[in-house]
Formats: sequence, C-alpha cells, structure tokens
Amino acid sequence: MSAKTIVITRPVGQARQLIESLTKAFEQCGIAQCDLPEIVSLPLLTIVPKEDDHLADHIASTLSDADLAIFVSPNAIESVMRLLSRSWQDFSKKVIPVGVMGGSSALALKNHGIGLEAHPTPIYMPPNPEHWDSEGLWQVLQKLQWNWSTKKVVIFKGEGGREWLADELKKAGASIDALSTYARVPLDIDHRAWEVIRSIDLSQSLWLLTSSEAVRHLGQVMQDQFPEGLQSLQRASAVCSHHNIADAAERIGFGEVFTTESGDDALIKATLAWISL
Repeated sequence: MSAKTIVITRPVGQARQLIESLTKAFEQCGIAQCDLPEIVSLPLLTIVPKEDDHLADHIASTLSDADLAIFVSPNAIESVMRLLSRSWQDFSKKVIPVGVMGGSSALALKNHGIGLEAHPTPIYMPPNPEHWDSEGLWQVLQKLQWNWSTKKVVIFKGEGGREWLADELKKAGASIDALSTYARVPLDIDHRAWEVIRSIDLSQSLWLLTSSEAVRHLGQVMQDQFPEGLQSLQRASAVCSHHNIADAAERIGFGEVFTTESGDDALIKATLAWISL
C-alpha cells in the first residue's frame, strides 16, 4: 500500500463529495492498488446554519426591495434557502439578480432552481476560474455600469470573513445589508481526526486547502498540540484553491505549496500530478 496520504480539510458534507470524485479519478487513471493513497478527512471547520425565525423574517424583508443579492459561498446559499423554504423569485415582485464568486456556488444555485426559472434569474459570476473570488466578481459587476448610488445590495455571508467586496460597493455608493446566515466552528482539539494526523507520515502527505480561516486554525492546533509544532508542516505539501489560502499555508509553515484554480476539477488534477511525482 502506498505511504502517500491525501488530507481533505473541508467540512464533512463537502469533503464527502470531493473524496468520491478523487476515488473515481484514481480508478479512471488506472492507479495500481498498491499505489493508491490513503484519503483522510480532517474537517477543520464545521458549517452551522443559523436557525432563527427573526433572521428569516429579516432576510425576507430585506430582499423585498433589493436590487442585487450576493452569496459569498455555497454555504451561504444553502443556509438562506434552508431558512426561507421558498422559491427565489417569491421574495420580491421583481426578479432579484444574484452574484456568486465561483462554480460551486453556481451549482448550488442550480440545485435550488435559481437561474432555471421560466424567466431566469440573472446570475453574475467571474467567467475565468482564476478569478473566482471577490475581486473577480467586482470586475463583473462593474461592467454592468449601474448607478450604484441607487442600488440596494444584500450580501449573504458567514460570521467574520472578508469585507472587501462590501467596502468596494459602499465606495461606489451602494446601500449594503450584510447578513450572517451561518457560523464556522473550528474542529475541537480532542476530535479523533487529529489522532489520525499524528499517525501519518507528513513528508508523504498532500493537504487540500480551500479556506484561509481553516488554515489558520490548523496552524494554531499544530503549534499548540503537536510535539514539533509548526515545524511538522515543513515536511508536508499543500494544494490551495486561491492565492490568499496559499499565503496562509506558507505562513504556518507548509514546506511545499501549490496554487490551483478554484473548483474540484483543479484540485483533483493537482492531486493526480502530485501522486505521480
């Protein structure tokens, strides 16, 4: 059996989908059984949707006169649709356009029928996976040439996180409502998943990192709970889905850091390249 290990750091539900895709990719590439890497799940953050009737009422009221809704992640989409339990076009007498930052969010919208209606909801998203982030979405929105001083924008997000896009919209004159609809809870230091990490050969490990906040939590746990602290990660490799995540991975000491485009396909391609080294 191969000594190589792939560490998936996404929340449990999202990790399951990526693990299935990786396993299928291994089979399609004809990787010998003896060379198959072990896949380990280390859900550094757990997504906890808010369940609050007052928040649901506030969201519905806010959307009633919104000109644009921005979802910062698939988690934001899932938490809002779970809270409100109705079709997107039922929130307002007019169709509210939606802005998202990447392919996973676009897929989440599709799963809820958003953009597939008889009169489709306009969806704005950076066309190039290299720009699936706040900056990329802002470039797309600027091309609309809207008079932002007349626009009300609702941003659905988790607790904390970047405020860059909201700040840019405010500078342009837009009225902003930023609503937190879910929390990210760090993996407890006593969780058994950490024991698995202690048992693997870090020099033969590849970590798939898709959240800067998760990387920071990893660094804190490694520093506080592992005998060699952050020096342990100098032997490990990481694939990151954004340059900000790569910067965070380098700061906590990963010895080799690769940056890919966003999306599972890019992560899988990078993983297969690493396995073949």
